[in-house]
Amino acid sequence: MASIIDKLNNKELITDQVIATDLLVTAKAAVRSYAVAITETASPSLHKTLKAQLDEAIEAHHKIATYMIEREMYHAYDLEEQIEHDLKKADVALDMPTS
Repeated sequence: MASIIDKLNNKELITDQVIATDLLVTAKAAVRSYAVAITETASPSLHKTLKAQLDEAIEAHHKIATYMIEREMYHAYDLEEQIEHDLKKADVALDMPTS
């Protein structure tokens, strides 16, 4: 039985696209989290700090998305192409070994 470390070391499964997609999803989550946190704080200094962090998270998201778009990993301007791309990735995920 292969350990999780063995699976993570499988270079064929961990590609630049997988890493970039994970970063993009994480950046989106950070943007949402900072936006919610800003609406929940009453402290002006904390609000200012969170807003600065939100701006950095938005910039990070933009850089990651641009990287992916330029390398045709993310088709933000063509929904049909993105759906086809996602379906192919889903097929790859379904074919991954589970044990």
